[in-house]
Amino acid sequence: MTTLSPASFPETLAERLAMPPAGDIRLYWLGQAGFAIVGDGYRIVIDPYLSDSLAEKYRGKHFEHERMMPAPIRPADLGPVDLVLVTHQHTDHMDPETLGPLATASPACRFLVPRAAIEAAGTRIGVGDERLIAIDAGEQVEPLPGLRITAVRAAHETLERTAEGWHRFLGYVIETGGVRIYHSGDTIPFEGLAEEIAPLAIDLALLPVNGRSDELLKAGIAGNLTLEEACRLAERIGAGDMIAHHYGMFAFNTADPAAIDAKSAAADCGAQVHRAKLSVEYRLSR
Repeated sequence: MTTLSPASFPETLAERLAMPPAGDIRLYWLGQAGFAIVGDGYRIVIDPYLSDSLAEKYRGKHFEHERMMPAPIRPADLGPVDLVLVTHQHTDHMDPETLGPLATASPACRFLVPRAAIEAAGTRIGVGDERLIAIDAGEQVEPLPGLRITAVRAAHETLERTAEGWHRFLGYVIETGGVRIYHSGDTIPFEGLAEEIAPLAIDLALLPVNGRSDELLKAGIAGNLTLEEACRLAERIGAGDMIAHHYGMFAFNTADPAAIDAKSAAADCGAQVHRAKLSVEYRLSR
């Protein structure tokens, strides 16, 4: 049985991460789908987007990508990072202006990426093959002693695969310190998803809740779980807690924080719902 305890902290995130380890597994939201996970002797980062690269790319376009929230930390201040997990190659998940500086600041850090995106990863991050770990759905690796990562399927609108059969979108189950954390990556519901994840005995689910729309899909912007779909998925996989994320970054593709808070207060989801917040430490203990 695990317990997730959120607590605000007064320091900057950089100052908080610089403090000595305090036991248990601790999670910090980086905005969008990004998280830092600290504990069991390791520092893991998932899908960090800490730049304005998309704002610069889409400035003046119909769907501008101006940040609704400032980056909570500079990439160089995340270190020393042991491992970065990338779920797919969309820029808000595989951002060269975040991952390149992070790789420089943490020269021993390696990057776990979908095999379908291995070439793009090398180019965007600016590292050699020795720092890249390729993985596909159904595979498990132990990149660090006692840290196991299992890749699972994700459908960012579709279960898209390359000509080689590799999945373009992945989720990850992270097993460390006696707990299991599921980061779904960007996904919508699909047949077999819950059945694939449930046997992995998830303690905490990190799920996107920004939903999707035909208008955005026509513009090439794929969607995600709605809040209700995320709750149903968390319940079906047996997660005790769920952190709702992937909101509050871009105005055209977000979710209502009040709705997430209402769902948390209603306690009508099989998992306890927590809204991802900056300057909050989520401590996961067994």
